[in-house]
Amino acid sequence: MVATIPLERATTVIEAGEQHAEEIGVPSVLTVSNAEGNLVAQHRMDGAWLPSVTISRNKAYTAAGLKMPTHELAEAVQPGGPLYGLQTNDDGRLVVFGGGFPLEVDGEIVGAVGSSGGMPDEDVEIAEAAVEKFQELAE
Repeated sequence: MVATIPLERATTVIEAGEQHAEEIGVPSVLTVSNAEGNLVAQHRMDGAWLPSVTISRNKAYTAAGLKMPTHELAEAVQPGGPLYGLQTNDDGRLVVFGGGFPLEVDGEIVGAVGSSGGMPDEDVEIAEAAVEKFQELAE
């Protein structure tokens, strides 16, 4: 059975990310996926860029599938890096800049969150707020 996050919890995690996005003035799209990177919930804040719908979903997909935060891929995919060209695989769904994080319970990845709408550092900050809420709920 695929590990997943119940819809109610996913919605609460998204709301936490949105609250932080509002605090820093960055309209965003937040996505929560299951452990395989498939959609559980997604919400686009008013004013968020339309392409961020796909980008946030792909950030969650990447974080779940590769079991790591997306910003950790940035250096490895540069020319000469060990994963150079990775982002051109998997039908272009792999995102190699910040804003995607796996969600874990007792060391097992049960899903992921993706945030898109700002600069990568802003997306990381917003996604981290969502992860923090997830961790609070998992305790």
